[in-house]
Amino acid sequence: MPKSKAKRRRHQPPPKRKPKPSPKWFGPAILLLMFVGVIVIVLNYLGLIPGTHKQATNLYLFVGLGLIALGFGASTQWR
Repeated sequence: MPKSKAKRRRHQPPPKRKPKPSPKWFGPAILLLMFVGVIVIVLNYLGLIPGTHKQATNLYLFVGLGLIALGFGASTQWR
């Protein structure tokens, strides 16, 4: 005798897997990126970067800000 439609079970997809935790070096790498970015900006404004003739340049400002942004971007992927 065929089963009625009311007694059939609906298909359930398998449960979602939890994402793997980040490696142990990932957290310190985030902090290192941000710290190096701040150091580059400070050294730029103090005129201590060789080859800049003791003047602040926009290039090193953008490099420092880029490193900080990479640190923030990486921190969103940390599990």
